[in-house]
Formats: sequence, structure tokens, C-alpha cells
Amino acid sequence: MSVKWTALALSLSTALIFAGCSNSADTNKEETSKKESTEKKVENESAEKEAASPEASVQAYKDAVAELEKAKEGKEVDFDKVTKIYEEQLQELVKQRDAEFDEQIDPAITTALAAGKNKEMDAVIVKQLFDKLMQKEFFQTMRHEFAEIDEHWGDKEEVMEEYEEAQAFYTAVQGTVQKRDAAYGTKMEDAIAGGFSEMKAAIEKEDKLAFGLGKQVVDKTLMKTFYLAAGAKPHGYATKLSEAAKTDAEEAKVEQAEGWAFYQSVYPYLKKNAPEDADDILKQFDLETDVKSVDPEVVNKAFVRGFAKIALHEYEESTENFGKEKGPIYAIEGALFINMIESDLKEILGEREAADLAAAAQSYLEAAKANNKEEADKILPKLEETLNKVVEQAK
Repeated sequence: MSVKWTALALSLSTALIFAGCSNSADTNKEETSKKESTEKKVENESAEKEAASPEASVQAYKDAVAELEKAKEGKEVDFDKVTKIYEEQLQELVKQRDAEFDEQIDPAITTALAAGKNKEMDAVIVKQLFDKLMQKEFFQTMRHEFAEIDEHWGDKEEVMEEYEEAQAFYTAVQGTVQKRDAAYGTKMEDAIAGGFSEMKAAIEKEDKLAFGLGKQVVDKTLMKTFYLAAGAKPHGYATKLSEAAKTDAEEAKVEQAEGWAFYQSVYPYLKKNAPEDADDILKQFDLETDVKSVDPEVVNKAFVRGFAKIALHEYEESTENFGKEKGPIYAIEGALFINMIESDLKEILGEREAADLAAAAQSYLEAAKANNKEEADKILPKLEETLNKVVEQAK
């Protein structure tokens, strides 16, 4: 292992440590205090003014990836060009998210680019790390915009501007959504479009609850996208790299890098709510782990356990907040985490019980929205029983 590769591994590990300890990884559960928010605004005010527009940032990302893509064709990559694009048009955005979410993605990206230039890391691996880590940052920036909307609710012009920025940043990850839809036969792109439409209508009607529900659809559907890319069966990178490792260790290493980088968009949330499962996955994707030892079943089952545990937690929170604005928000989160592992649930529970669970989640959501506690209390025990069953059977 080269010195530069070791430096990158340490940089990435540090980023993960900070991500795991972050109190702001779950932007839908905990809001930054007004004092902290004000301090960050003052600190980043000039940087925000100088930052590129969302459209320019997305285009810069696409230009950099297009140059890095040459590596897959066996062509020489102009790393000076990519580094210049990153430093002039993307780095400030990444630094802002690092500060906001207590991560160190900028050092990881800059170290990877330097390693590629010095030919101390395969350029194809550098491409995958840059591409997927930037997708993570665009996803985090969408969450940043959603938090800004919550803070500025009531100022319709400001809120609509932030909504449009979130939509623009989404275009950077839309291709990944489309690829997963094609691979799994899902309709996540439609779900996200519907979520954005619901948010826009809610802003126009000044209906904050409806906005929150639409936001959850977008946020959790993107999390599902990254899960399907990293650890779902049969098309996730855990499975792909395991198969590749049988005949081509170099190809497997590239796919491990892709899986690792995709996982970073989900890891902080999973680490906060299901730490053991989150670390089981991380160990498999760790860039220093021998690709021949990666077990896609371990990865998949840890994801299923983790998301099922999070769904259970959401229903606990919904019960505690029943009758309040957050009650339906937690209820839809529970339903969306169930949806996240819908294909796995069919395998674990069977088609009928999996369908019954999804139907119960929807019924509970409707009861929460209608503030019908009697109906919700009838549904909740079945939800909890089935989700606990999933946790046990996914061990």
C-alpha cells in the first residue's frame, strides 16, 4: 500500500468518525439551535455569497466526472483540470457541508485527486470516489436547503427560492436514481418528483405539515437509492464486488470503492440509529478490506436490520408525538423505511406478510394524519411485531 493510499484511508476514516459522532446527521430529527445557526450564518456569509449557483455546481461536477471517465477507456486523465474545477467551483460547497455535518469529505476528495495525479491510486478508483462522494455532498446540500426552508417558513419568496435550489441540486443524483429504477424495476424517480410537487404545493398553500411529508418522501427515497446501489440484492455493489473478486481482484476493488462511496450517503444516519449494523456494513466496504472476504449477505442483512430498527424507532416517536405536528412526520418515516427494504421483506416474510406490513404502515400514517389515536393503537402492535420479526430473521 502506497503512502498516498494510506493517507487517503486515514482521511476517509477520519471523515467517518466525525460523521458517526455528528449530532446533525439526521436533519429530520434534530434542528440546530438558533444560536448555532446564527453563528454558522455569520461564519459562512461571505462564502455563501461567492458560492456558485446550484446549476453551475452541478455542471462543474459533471465536467469533472467526464474528464475522470477517460480512465475507464484507458485514456490519460487531466487531473490538473479536475482539481482546478473542484477547487474553483465545488470545494467551497463541500467545505460548507463539512462544517455543517461535522465531516471531512473535502480532505478525502483532495487526497484522492492528488493520489490520482501522482499515479499512486488507480484513476478509475479516484473517479468512483470523487463521483459518489460529490453525490453525497449534493444530497447533503438538498438537506441543507430543506432545513433553510424550515427556518424561513413564512417568507414565501425566500422559501420558494430554496426549494428551487434543492431541485437543482437533485439533478446531480437523478441519474443514479434512474439507474437503480432500471435495475430493480422501482419507480423512485416518480416518487421523488411527486415529493417535490407536494412540497411546492405546500409552500404555495403555506401548509408546513404537507411540506414536511413531501420532504420525507424525497429524502428517504434518495436514501433508498443509495441503499439499492450499495447493499441490496442482486444489483448492489456488495454483490457485484463479491462476484468480481472470484476472477478479477482489480475490478472488485473498483466496485468496492463505488460501494463504499455510495454508502457514505447513508452511513451517518444508520450509525446514529443502528450503530452495530452500520459498522458491520462499513467493515465490509472498508477500502483496506480484502475484496475476497466481502460477504454480500452480511451487508444486506445489516442494512435490513438497521432500517427495520429505525422504522421501529420512528413509530415510537410517532406515538410520543401523536396529535402534534411531528406525529405524522414520524409515521411517514416509518412507512418509508419499510418501503426502503420492500424487496428484502418479500424474501424474509413472504409476499403476503410483506404486503400486509406495507398496508399497515399506510393505515397507521392515515390514522396519524387524522389524529385518530384509537385506530393507530389498533395498528401499532402488528407493525412492531412484524418489524421485530424482521430484525430477528435478518441476523
